[in-house]
Amino acid sequence: MLTHERWLGKPYYSLDAYCKNTYGEKLYKIALNAGLTCPNRDGTLDTRGCIFCHAGGSGDFAIDMKAVPSVAAQLAEGKKLFRDKKTGNHYIAYFQAYTNTYGPASYLRKIYEDALSEEAVRGISIATRPDCLGEDILTILVDMKKKFPDKFVWIELGLQTIHERTARFIRRGYDIACFDRAVRMLHGLSVPVIVHVIIGLPGESEEDVYQTIDYLNHSGIWGVKLQLLHILKGTGLEALYRDGTLSVLSKEAYLEILIHSLERLSPETVIHRLTGDGARNLLLAPLWSLNKRDVLNSLHHEMKIRQTFQGRLKEGGAQA
Repeated sequence: MLTHERWLGKPYYSLDAYCKNTYGEKLYKIALNAGLTCPNRDGTLDTRGCIFCHAGGSGDFAIDMKAVPSVAAQLAEGKKLFRDKKTGNHYIAYFQAYTNTYGPASYLRKIYEDALSEEAVRGISIATRPDCLGEDILTILVDMKKKFPDKFVWIELGLQTIHERTARFIRRGYDIACFDRAVRMLHGLSVPVIVHVIIGLPGESEEDVYQTIDYLNHSGIWGVKLQLLHILKGTGLEALYRDGTLSVLSKEAYLEILIHSLERLSPETVIHRLTGDGARNLLLAPLWSLNKRDVLNSLHHEMKIRQTFQGRLKEGGAQA
């Protein structure tokens, strides 16, 4: 059973708290672009991508692959962004852009190994899809865990929602059964799974979001990213937003849903994100999300006023 003391002053179990408890320091995440693509963009399933995804494959903050082609060089560039930080000296290599298990097995093995070979890297986090985890990929993951037993290998899956009607609308391209199979396989290999959930998807009610959270509590996942829906230029959502078909959440509405989601979420689940990072040059709405610090400060303030915390409304929740 977790206690609030391990949360290091926050009303939820943050990734920062997990890293400090586990490794004794903060770990900085370096976003990488391995030059891959996605079955939702290369014509295998679609060519348009998910309706919310920019042409950069959700890697708008990753190091530019064209300018810095190797993983080692990208990591070196990424470290420069944190050179003034004084609270930690190690990193998470985050394969962020596009689908990072969707490529030749020999190439994937090399890029994972290149990242894990870096002394300052504690482990890797691989963003992908549950329908891109074949036996060859699972074998590579197991091999990486054996070769680097002192480092971690995480998989991030973009679920977004459990509701099939929404999944079809956002062009996700796989069903919930596919997600379940992937989580079971990864759990069987002791590979922690981080799931992305988007709050504010078109047509979804607050209760729809809470049903997704309840589902995750029994799915065997380890971590979650709760993300605000962003309207980015060049996405399928842009036209809907510009013609008035789609509205976005206010900060107050988002925080209300977010707090209730945290209250329902298992206190064992590590929170990797609580808002979103829309690139300033691409973001159309909501513009209030650009001030990430204000969003998090507002969240912490409101949860303190309400005297609430992650798992409060879940049976067997965290102990105060």
